[in-house]
Amino acid sequence: MTAATFTLRRGRTPLLVSLPHVGTHVPPAIASRLVDRARAVEDTDWHLEAIYAPIADELGASLIVPVHSRYVVDLNRPPENAPMYPGANNTELVPTRFFSGDALYRDGCAPDDADVAARLNAYWRPYHDALAAELARLKAEHGVALLWDGHSIKSTLPWLFDGTLPDLNLGTAGGTSCAPTLREALAGVLRGQHAYTHVVDGRFKGGWITRHYGRPGDGVHAVQMEMCWSTYMDEQPPYRIDPARAGRLRPVLRELLRTMLAWRPGD
Repeated sequence: MTAATFTLRRGRTPLLVSLPHVGTHVPPAIASRLVDRARAVEDTDWHLEAIYAPIADELGASLIVPVHSRYVVDLNRPPENAPMYPGANNTELVPTRFFSGDALYRDGCAPDDADVAARLNAYWRPYHDALAAELARLKAEHGVALLWDGHSIKSTLPWLFDGTLPDLNLGTAGGTSCAPTLREALAGVLRGQHAYTHVVDGRFKGGWITRHYGRPGDGVHAVQMEMCWSTYMDEQPPYRIDPARAGRLRPVLRELLRTMLAWRPGD
């Protein structure tokens, strides 16, 4: 299924992989208002479709990816634009800053409320309508729906967090977005590997997608994986994927997704 704002490939298992920050397109009318630096869309979750698509195909998972950059609208933020992490620096539903804290827009060109509302309707709602419909389809067909929300980020971003992130950051909204046994099964995979540092519900506990759609009492179980770019790519421009590092990472991700698929609500 292809729309102007996203692509959805429907699978045969209860698993849906969402990659809400892989888009890179910025419409010209918006790009003309951004500072020159923003046109390189540096805060993209680079190469995640290339990382996840082969695993999703192998496992029969659905895969949804957006066309547009998070600079247009952030698909992992709530529609009312509440901060995800109160008390910390945050980027908004329609971001006005880079992850470095610098301004995205030229002076006098920042989006107003009308801009935010227009982008919400044009870009945010179609993605979420499709995501919600696919989860409903999976639950109706399989009795349960499993959502894996995939993200990646530079390992050091002082404006957003202190120090260096663990390589793999699993988020379950503090244990509320999925069943405890699923959380423990995934945490067990992370503990069982020794190639990457990891944390469960650390700095990144899951954004709006994980928190909103994860309803274990209703048979929808959601988790977020935030990975450091350093696990599979160069962290400086031109942000090239490193085939060797990506090749080491994929088996760990495959095992996590296999574990999610093998899990059952009665476990």
